[in-house]
Amino acid sequence: MLESNFWDDKLNSQKVIKEKKLFEELISSYENSIKNLRDLIELNELAIEENNSTIQSEILNNLKILRQSVKKNEIKCFLSNETDSFDCYIEIHAGAGGTESQDWADMLRRMYLKWSDDKNFKSNLISEHKGEEAGIKSSTIKIEGNYVFGWLKKESGIHRLVRISPFDSGARRHTSFASVWVYPVLDENINIEILEKDLRIDTYRSSGAGGQHVNTTDSAVRITHTPSKIVVQCQNERSQHKNKETCMNMLRARLYDFEIKKKEKENKNLESSKSDIGWGHQIRSYVLQPYRLVKDNRTNFESTNPDKVLDGEIDDFLEQSLYQIR
Repeated sequence: MLESNFWDDKLNSQKVIKEKKLFEELISSYENSIKNLRDLIELNELAIEENNSTIQSEILNNLKILRQSVKKNEIKCFLSNETDSFDCYIEIHAGAGGTESQDWADMLRRMYLKWSDDKNFKSNLISEHKGEEAGIKSSTIKIEGNYVFGWLKKESGIHRLVRISPFDSGARRHTSFASVWVYPVLDENINIEILEKDLRIDTYRSSGAGGQHVNTTDSAVRITHTPSKIVVQCQNERSQHKNKETCMNMLRARLYDFEIKKKEKENKNLESSKSDIGWGHQIRSYVLQPYRLVKDNRTNFESTNPDKVLDGEIDDFLEQSLYQIR
């Protein structure tokens, strides 16, 4: 930052400033934790001398708060990969099962949007294909915030729901599946070569909610990358040019993520599992009937309160996944 030409490259300077701020916050929080711990130790010594159980109880509560703060710093230290600090795209696709699976896909999207709101992150709907009766067939959302991709990167996989179907007049128990795929929003410093001859670009009329803002032009864009068979689409802008630009950014991100995952042993079967959104591939199960339990099949972490989880309280699951990486 002290170099004379630092501000000449706006994108790089913004990236460096963002990293500097994050490191400063981490160091400041660590130093405050050390200071608070020392203060609590000294206060506890005085409480012991005066045999003051009330102060000792307050100290215990403050230690629990301090432990939570230290844990947050510990988690941030796990997010050290190149793309962990990036924003992310989340793609959600309903599995086989019609309305039931489409409703489940919509529930998952709501879960991630609630999580994003609770973190004060910014979220945008990139594309959506609604189900005939309820829910969504597929959806792509973009979430912007500090270390969003690092937090959510292990959410990629198949999510399974077991419940009494609200769409079944016989009130029978149904099992539904939906896939979630998370990949980073790349900055301009990461170069991904995309050849024009490898692209098939289609335009279509986006499906809006109606009213005065309904899209009446073919502004929605779908781009297929022939060699990798990756498909991206965007319909959130009224301008075809802006939708195409968003699609190209998503394609760059998908291709980057595709190459990274090919090199990772734990994800070597990722693409083959995408074609089968069903039994044997789920990373997490959400059971609402006959008992209530959310269980991550990779970490074995469990929650007996699925309502809170589906309302976006997934930090415990995300943290356990991060610990597993190490």
